[in-house]
Amino acid sequence: MIDRTLFTPEHEAFRDSFRRFMEKEIAPHHEAWEEQGYVDRAVWNKAGDNGFLCMTMPEAYGGSEADKLYSVVQMEELARGGFSGIGYGLHSEIVAPYILHYGTEAQKQKYLPLLASGAMVGAIAMSEPAAGSDLQGVKSTAIKQADGSYLLNGSKTFITNGWHADLVIVVAKTRPDAGAKGTSLFLVERGMPGFEKGKRLKKLGLKAQDTSELFFDNVKLDASQLLGGPAMENRGFICLMEQLPWERLQIAIGAVSAAQAAIDWTVTYVKDRKVFGQTVAAFQNTRYKLAEMQTEVQVARVFVDKCCELVNVNKLDTATASMAKYWCSDLQCKVMDECVQLFGGYGYMWEYPITRAYADARVQRIYGGTNEIMKEVISRGMGLGGR
Repeated sequence: MIDRTLFTPEHEAFRDSFRRFMEKEIAPHHEAWEEQGYVDRAVWNKAGDNGFLCMTMPEAYGGSEADKLYSVVQMEELARGGFSGIGYGLHSEIVAPYILHYGTEAQKQKYLPLLASGAMVGAIAMSEPAAGSDLQGVKSTAIKQADGSYLLNGSKTFITNGWHADLVIVVAKTRPDAGAKGTSLFLVERGMPGFEKGKRLKKLGLKAQDTSELFFDNVKLDASQLLGGPAMENRGFICLMEQLPWERLQIAIGAVSAAQAAIDWTVTYVKDRKVFGQTVAAFQNTRYKLAEMQTEVQVARVFVDKCCELVNVNKLDTATASMAKYWCSDLQCKVMDECVQLFGGYGYMWEYPITRAYADARVQRIYGGTNEIMKEVISRGMGLGGR
């Protein structure tokens, strides 16, 4: 195996610390959280108490000013453990950066310390019943009123952290006739009149993740709830496009770590499991399948590590991030399927982590933009424009 050069000893010390946190605060409870359909709120507060939320935010706003590689370590460890109910990555490395990069000073001071402490849980509401990967197809509207406020109407679905969320960044059209150029982002808080949460959605996988529907019925928002203030009105689509490379790389990071975990579980299993008088590992087909998978995961990891180096210095482009997202999530699903096969009937039993990892993997090819959209982005980067 190729030695990784991405992390410093400080990163690895952090990895050990976060593993201990997972072993104490997450691992003993995750199965129960899958049964109830959401993680306990306390796991957010405990993460905040330990400095595990919004680590890359400036110290002035409650963060640690850590580089993104600390967040990469956290994502890898959660994926390795199969703890798919924990929404720290979206909270810390999608929601908080939108506020940091585009918010007003007042918005940063109000929300970032609360996100860093775990007092607030953050979500972002892009997807709608009729608009998933196509963000230009968003139908939710926030129409400006004579007094300078906005009336937000619409619905969102498949929202990660949606049920726990205290703060939601909502994508809405402030100029419905202007397409992408009429999109803005709004900061909507739990309890605002007209903002309701729907049921927690029952999914194939990610069963402990509190994915929800959100509804907005004439939610009155004053100008201070427009992310970035008046200067950012109708500029939301630009913000979304600027942040998507890091979001998509996060999916790839989790995919590679989860795939490696699946291989490790399977290697252990086939060495012990016996059929026809010998271990499953003794069969040539088993060894070759695992050799093929390990090769592909090693290739993916080297590529993703390079992408992590680039994103850490703000040089990761959209096409490359799309390559990582599509390739690694496709590979993750392939590895999970092969490993389930090597587990045989036990690979179909929910008590085995490989079974849960198989179910969790499938959505990786869908969210963050479907893999078909990723290929469209890549082809356009090659000068092969579509319609």
